[in-house]
Amino acid sequence: MNLEFIGIIPARYGSTRFPGKPLAKIGEKSMIQRVYEQASRILDNLVVATDDMRIKKEVKYFEGEVIMTSAEHNTGTERCAEAYLKFIEKNNMHFDAIINIQGDEPFISPKQIKTLMNSFMDPNTQITTLIKAIKNKDEIFDPNVVKVTVTRMGYALYFSRSPIPYIRNTEKDEWINKQDIVKSMIRNRL
Repeated sequence: MNLEFIGIIPARYGSTRFPGKPLAKIGEKSMIQRVYEQASRILDNLVVATDDMRIKKEVKYFEGEVIMTSAEHNTGTERCAEAYLKFIEKNNMHFDAIINIQGDEPFISPKQIKTLMNSFMDPNTQITTLIKAIKNKDEIFDPNVVKVTVTRMGYALYFSRSPIPYIRNTEKDEWINKQDIVKSMIRNRL
């Protein structure tokens, strides 16, 4: 099966937790450039979706593709949907799946993206995400680390920035030893 993929990196300047994060420098490059470069190693069609002219200017600077979107979106997924529709209209192309790549993952591995792409080889897969077990106890309570509850079959039930599940009558330092806590990063079928 030969599927066509597009990668979309939603990026906004006005984050409440870290304003301007896509433009933050890591060494000599911006975070958004590092994410774009990593994703472009595996995806032929890749675009940054933003509502901010500073981010657009940065993406143009490193010769990436960018699409301007509405500032009214509540989520990166909404921003990706608008960018996708604009991209396919402009380029008269069709894709089998959209890979939503978080704009704050400068060290994302092309292998991780390939894992997502491979999960669409199962025709029943409609949506997928990467997850991994939390090994660092500080991540359990970090609101910047999204946690996920999954079924025994690996299907996501819900996501949270709070620790899930709550472990009663246990000191926080011991949570890491009590059960597997997973962060969002298995395949989900709708």
